[in-house]
Amino acid sequence: MTEVETRADAFGLIAEGVAAGLSAPWRLYLARGSRYVSLNVGNRAEWDSWRTHLGCPELSVRVYDAGGDIRRSSVAEVVLGGCRISVELVEEVSMTDISRLLDAEVDP
Repeated sequence: MTEVETRADAFGLIAEGVAAGLSAPWRLYLARGSRYVSLNVGNRAEWDSWRTHLGCPELSVRVYDAGGDIRRSSVAEVVLGGCRISVELVEEVSMTDISRLLDAEVDP
């Protein structure tokens, strides 16, 4: 994996992913003055593709109530050359999804 030493390297790493056929993130945040890049993607397939491209292990999954809507936030992160890169996916979760999770826990 390429080391990220400059802001140009960070953008280059994202550009390489898009050039390789990955969907462009819908939001890209590069913190000024610190070594942090955050990508937001639109669906689970894009999230998995970017995780694979960047070599990110799954870091955390959080489910929360957002004003009556239930959302799941999945974040994966890797540190390359002192630069922290995270890939985030926020999805709405239906009651059907929650029921499936609960049924899976009950059914051995």
